[in-house]
Amino acid sequence: MSTEEPAPDDAPPSSQPAATRETTADPLRGSRTSGLWIAVVASAVVLVLLIIFIAQNTDPVAVKFLGWEGETPLAVALMIATVAGLFLAAIAGTLRIWQLRRRVRRDGT
Repeated sequence: MSTEEPAPDDAPPSSQPAATRETTADPLRGSRTSGLWIAVVASAVVLVLLIIFIAQNTDPVAVKFLGWEGETPLAVALMIATVAGLFLAAIAGTLRIWQLRRRVRRDGT
């Protein structure tokens, strides 16, 4: 059941495609450019926070891993651990996506 009223029979059909009518109806809707701008601003904020984090965590710490030993600033050690965790999560996510795509391809044909 639609809440829109039907157009009168004597109204001329719109010659514009639906996508064009939607953009002219809402000129402030999101676009790729606005999404890119938000991503740039968010990246800049994260970068500033990262610089502050590095500047405040310069104390050297001893790191031992599988027989390797060394000393590095605390911020560097934490960022390496974070990147390693993100890398492992990306691998797991990629494997799951491949699994789902294979299943869709197999079940879809």
